Amino acid sequence: MSKTVNGFSKLNKFEKIDWLIENFFNGDNEAKNTLSQYWNENEIIQDLHDDFIENTISNYYLPFGIAPNFVINGKDYVVPMAIEESSVVAAASLVAKFWSTRGGFKAEVLSTVKIGQVHFMYEGDKAELQKYFNTKKEDLLKATSAITKNMRKRGGGILDVELRDKTEELENYYQLHVTFETVDSMGANFINSCLEAMANEFENENIRVVMSILSNYVPECLVKAEVSCKVEELYAENSEYLAQKFVEAVQIANVEPHRAVTHNKGIMNGIDAVVIATGNDFRAIESCAHAYSAKDGQYRSLSNATIENGIFKFWIEIPLALGTVGGLTSLHPLSKLAMQMLGKPSAKELMQIIAVAGLAQNFAALRALTTTGIQKGHMKMHLTNIIKGLGASEADKQFLINYFENKTVTHNAVVEAYNNLRK
Repeated sequence: MSKTVNGFSKLNKFEKIDWLIENFFNGDNEAKNTLSQYWNENEIIQDLHDDFIENTISNYYLPFGIAPNFVINGKDYVVPMAIEESSVVAAASLVAKFWSTRGGFKAEVLSTVKIGQVHFMYEGDKAELQKYFNTKKEDLLKATSAITKNMRKRGGGILDVELRDKTEELENYYQLHVTFETVDSMGANFINSCLEAMANEFENENIRVVMSILSNYVPECLVKAEVSCKVEELYAENSEYLAQKFVEAVQIANVEPHRAVTHNKGIMNGIDAVVIATGNDFRAIESCAHAYSAKDGQYRSLSNATIENGIFKFWIEIPLALGTVGGLTSLHPLSKLAMQMLGKPSAKELMQIIAVAGLAQNFAALRALTTTGIQKGHMKMHLTNIIKGLGASEADKQFLINYFENKTVTHNAVVEAYNNLRK
């Protein structure tokens, strides 16, 4: 029997749930109870969440934590992080405290240019197309004047429009490559509206527009974050040896893509957590970061490290297209709270904070990998999750934590120890 449904979006939330339970849970009300347990008791907040997307039936919670003791450009921060991975906030907090006594993090925005493109096909003479573009360029800007008016007042707008010949990659393919400054907004809707207005102005009987859309690859929306100190300040013992191992670990990630992917994933643990907490688009940030890491044709590390004249230096350069006004940042109560927690930063300041979070996470991972190994700290956090899954009492939990203090943590080992304890 078909389970296809018509007009599903027109049903209210309770009708949608009833349909779901009947068709995919065999009428089991336990699933219904689980969904309702995650509704917010405040109806205003729940209605707000229901409107974020279509066909909402519940809320999916992520832990919302904070990492204190960050010092960035001489200013103190407590950094909000929304993530489910157990060790991320702990690692960020530990690294923040470590560097707070060694001058803190330094960060700077290198550029803030964003990109959009009108993709079109043209089969005629290239010289004629260039001539047509030259005559239409001012009209393209005029076509967007109403859209860009408020953005221009804030110091943003369209920076330039170029005609690009892409016919070597695809027959008859050209594009209008448009650069933007969107100040404190992420600017997706603004950019797309401008592009569509340009496309309508530019298209004619010989030019067939395929699509008009912003690009999430923004290599000129770039921020740099770094830390540095004397080598002897890095470790309690064997500083020179361990610092060299740290640098070599980064060098390996720069030449070995299999390592680089995991290396950069660790960076994105820190970045995504703050991006999500502040209501920004972590999918756009992820795709751009990974494209940037492969900009020279091979996937490489997003971070770098050196030792020169007894000074250890560790830094990251990464593109981050972020917004501090509009979108979820202005709607989600916790996102608004996160922004307040950070001192209501501008988009540039938020770029710096988030780049630092990524660098801190990478430092924590590399430090662990090149000393005790990654599993000791990770499995310590994982242990508490296993114990919770077993439904252990507080007394049993404390016993198991003490029991595994100097033992290897595996799921089977914890289950066996718990069962023996219960006997």
